[in-house]
Formats: sequence, C-alpha cells, structure tokens
Amino acid sequence: MTVIYVDTLFLLNAVIDYLLLLSAARLAGEPLCRLRFGAGAVLGGCYAVALFLPGLEYLSHPLCRGASAMLMMLVAYGGSRRLLRQGLLFLLLTCALGGGVVAIGLLGQQGLTLGNGVFYSALDLKMVLLSAAVCYGVLTLVFRRLASHTVLSGELISAKLTLGERKLELTALVDTGNTLTDPVSGQPVMVAEGECLSSLFPSTHRPRLEDLRDPAGGMARLGTGAWRGRFRLLPYRSVGMDRGLLLAVRVDAAALNGQEHGPMLVALSPTPVSDGGGYRALVGVMNGRG
Repeated sequence: MTVIYVDTLFLLNAVIDYLLLLSAARLAGEPLCRLRFGAGAVLGGCYAVALFLPGLEYLSHPLCRGASAMLMMLVAYGGSRRLLRQGLLFLLLTCALGGGVVAIGLLGQQGLTLGNGVFYSALDLKMVLLSAAVCYGVLTLVFRRLASHTVLSGELISAKLTLGERKLELTALVDTGNTLTDPVSGQPVMVAEGECLSSLFPSTHRPRLEDLRDPAGGMARLGTGAWRGRFRLLPYRSVGMDRGLLLAVRVDAAALNGQEHGPMLVALSPTPVSDGGGYRALVGVMNGRG
C-alpha cells in the first residue's frame, strides 16, 4: 500500500506548476508576474491534494481536469494579450513533462511518478526542494541562452536617444503588439522605463517616480519654461485598463539599430517593461526614417 503525504504532494505539484507557468510565459515573450504564477501554482497544488481526498473522486473526470487547468491559467495569465499562446504552451510543456516522467518510469527509475494525473515522489521533502531548485536553475540557464539569440533574430535592437546635448543608449524589444502612436502625428511611440532615462534630463526637469505614477502632476511640474511643449500626456489602452495616461517626452533624435528615425515621442513607463532587465524599451515595427 502506497502512503501519500499531503505536504509532499501539494508542494511538489505546486512547484512543478509554477515552473511550467513561468516557462510558458517566458517562451511566449510575456512580462512575468510571479505572484500570479504563484497563485496559479497553489491552485494546482490544492487540486492535486483534492484528487486523493475521500468523496472527491469525481474531480478526476476529464471535464474537471480541464476546468482546473483553465482556472489555473486564468489566475496566472488573465489579462494578458497572449493568453491563448501562453495557455497552449503551458499545456504542451505539461504533456512533455508527463511523457518524460512516464518514460523514466518505464526505465524502472524511482523518484518522480505520475499517478491519478498528478505528480508524486517517494523522496523526502528536502530532496523534493533540492530537485526543484536544480530544475529552476537549469530552466534559468536555458532561457538565458534563448534570450541571447533574440539579438541575432532581430527581436532585440540597440536604441540611441538624443535629447539636447545628452545621449543615451539602451536595448529595446521589437514588439508587434505595441501599437501605441502619437495622436498628433500618427507616428509610432517608444515605451521605455522612465527611471532608466533619467540621465537624459537635467536635474531640474528630471521625471521622478511620482511624476510617472501621476502623469498629470508630472506634466504640471516639468512642462515649464524652455521645456514647455517638450512633455506630453499620452492616452493609451491596454488589457484590464480601458483608459490611462503616460507621461511622454519628445526626444530630438532616435536611432534604432543604427537607422535614424528623427524626433520621436517616448512614453515613460512607471514600471519595468521586461522581467530581469533584458531590455528597457518597447518599439513597434518601424520602417524607414521618421
């Protein structure tokens, strides 16, 4: 008779679900929301435990399994514009992991097993945590290697911005989902992390974090004197926000991968645009000189 420990069952499945959710989001190129991934993983761990509780055998029905997976993905990815892509990647990674576990089982290896549709291990809790740490380290190395190739594929580009006598170079991601445009000229807008652009501004007109979080107040404080007309309020829409404002500044020149685009409006984001700092700005697909 196999004895199943609830703490090990919950922890193992929660850790595996977290790594799968994280991996799917990274493969989809989405910003990572680790708290939401953690909430989805906790939900997956609770479902794994519930499958073995008396009177809840019906939860193993395919419809219940599908509903549980959908709920977990909504908790982790809800609001993302690439929800479908991340969901499909999560399911593919889950199937791949399940197939690998079954293959190892056929080879007669003991350790991680697949039973009743969830993962279980006869290893003690310390070994489970150590294994999870090793898996996370391997995934981190793999995704760092993948990220290094995005420069060669043209997804990551060099962006050089000029504002007066000051210049700044940063890495930008070419994001086809970034359709933000200047409502006056109709030209594409770059979205950059506001704090990383601080060296472009003199101390008297340097946007602070509170200015980025309160664009209207920041506009009133910064758009004075010789800087009148330099700053703008830029309306935008995103998933989960019907209407919002970003503080934006018009730089004198922008060069993307060495190609000059002339003056450009740069929206200053109050939050990071990437997880881990692989890039500091987002640009849409741009052709020719602006």
